[in-house]
Amino acid sequence: MKTLIKLYEDRSIENVISAETFLPEQVIYLCSAEEMPTAAMRKSLKTHFAARGLQIKPVYKQASIYKTDKILKQMTKLIAQYPDCAVDITGGTDAALFAAGMLSSEKGTPAFTYSRKQNRFYNIMNAPFADDRICTLNYTVEDFFRIAGGRMRPGRVDNKQLGRHLKEFDGFFSVYLRWRREWTDAVVFFQRISQQHEDEPVSLAVSGERVQKGERGKKVTAPAEMLTELAELGFLLDLDLSEPKQVSFRFADEQVRFWLRDIGSVLELYIYKACIDADIFHDVVSSAIVDWDGTDSSRMVTNEIDAVAGRGTLPIFISCKTCEIKTEALNELAILRDRFGGKGAKAVMVTSENCGSAARHRAAQLQIAVIDREELKQGKAAARLRVIMKVDDALS
Repeated sequence: MKTLIKLYEDRSIENVISAETFLPEQVIYLCSAEEMPTAAMRKSLKTHFAARGLQIKPVYKQASIYKTDKILKQMTKLIAQYPDCAVDITGGTDAALFAAGMLSSEKGTPAFTYSRKQNRFYNIMNAPFADDRICTLNYTVEDFFRIAGGRMRPGRVDNKQLGRHLKEFDGFFSVYLRWRREWTDAVVFFQRISQQHEDEPVSLAVSGERVQKGERGKKVTAPAEMLTELAELGFLLDLDLSEPKQVSFRFADEQVRFWLRDIGSVLELYIYKACIDADIFHDVVSSAIVDWDGTDSSRMVTNEIDAVAGRGTLPIFISCKTCEIKTEALNELAILRDRFGGKGAKAVMVTSENCGSAARHRAAQLQIAVIDREELKQGKAAARLRVIMKVDDALS
């Protein structure tokens, strides 16, 4: 097969799976006038193929996908022009499917489809090469964004450095759970005692009063016991509590300094490790920044997703909250999942609070899974991720 004729879909991932599996020289996408991709989207798809090391040429043609006679006529011309071709009918309209069936029956053109649920291809007619063939592709988080016309930008976390501290994240989260009610004040304490001017180099060594002034004159502190636990964890070095009202220490490194000065990092790091511990994902990114249109414009629209992971061609988008789950957060997560993951993509809302019935109901409506404090306390996060991804431990 040198040419793949593909019915263009609004589910971006399905537009590339068959091309990357069967590796034609070109893909001719048949698009309705309403679904004709923008120039930016076309460029993104071309960039994706190149990034994957594939020399596949994408071609776009407008088609009347709701009128059998017109799309049949167009397909007939295409197979005459490109005799070594096959038709992927995944996600097509009834008219397009009927036309492809007639074409395959009359001209012998191979026709096949892909099942996202089964993750395999099926021979519809004259396509034995696709018969019950399992899809073995693995997409990175960056791939998922790029396929959908976006681009991954550097986030707040250097993912290349996370491995150095991976073994410490469970202990860090345990400290957080023990001091959850005091955590916000403790973070403000770390911010205040280590504040510097923007033009000054970052200093890891800090010293000052144990009680710091927070917002609106509120006094904040990090309990001595908490500081001791963080020192035992290796996050604080040279901790000195010998003076009743003073404290001095060094942050272990700049990453630790950032995590202790950011309220949500502790939960995000724990969930990142849970993704690793689940042992089912081939790529995991913490603090994934996605540029929706993949442009360098000063007006680009971006979102941060606390964690994104990929298993084969299926992504999972995870949002972490150290507060109660709000409807707005659920809606935003659903939009991001649908835009950059498409059909079959998973979404999870993680909260270190207990999830109320109203939030659970809304999450269920949006097909978003919820992991709350009780499951986190019981260490079930990794196991829940396996269940959400529908991985059978007996078969994996």
